[in-house]
Amino acid sequence: MTNQKRFRNLGLAAIAGCLFSTGLLAQTTNGNVGNSAGPEIASKTTPAPAESSAMNLHDDTYVIGASDVLAINVWKEPEVSRSIPVRSDGRISLPLAGEIQAAGQTPLKLETEIANKLKSFLSDPEVTVIVQQINSQKFNILGQVARPGSYPLTNATTVLDALALAGGFRDFAKQKSIYVLRHNADGTEVRMPFNYKSVIKAKNSTENITLQPKDTIVVP
Repeated sequence: MTNQKRFRNLGLAAIAGCLFSTGLLAQTTNGNVGNSAGPEIASKTTPAPAESSAMNLHDDTYVIGASDVLAINVWKEPEVSRSIPVRSDGRISLPLAGEIQAAGQTPLKLETEIANKLKSFLSDPEVTVIVQQINSQKFNILGQVARPGSYPLTNATTVLDALALAGGFRDFAKQKSIYVLRHNADGTEVRMPFNYKSVIKAKNSTENITLQPKDTIVVP
């Protein structure tokens, strides 16, 4: 083989190697962009579950009530761990731990009580309690709103917050004649007026009360 042919073959091989390397680099770059962009796009376009912020409660402020669904996890003990609703009497039943009063307790306090009951059977049980579904604390909104119904009351929710959750007013809503019905512990009922027009103009902000469980907002 002459020197001229040898150099020409080496040159072709070098060009082919460069093209191959460039192709690999493009594939790698495209793959990385796809992988990094995918989750970001998904996070923007995929709506979070409606109950995610309300249901994953694990703190010392929320008070568990009847009909709430609890996710109870005991580390390395799948037979004991489970998702369980709080009965109408406020109690739950767990293997080994038996009957436990859940209603009226916070998740953190219930964790401690369950762990104490399991100590007779397990060594240093680690218990986590999360409120998976809130059914005990709700408010109602009725009348001329886009989405009337019952809504979970998971934090400080005002009348304005509730109206927003319900999608706002329908066309013929009487925005000056809204009221909140509240049932007191002694069986009496209180009717509290709410003038939307005044509240949004900051003329009567005291009417924008914080709702309590079982409150009913009526939009005529």
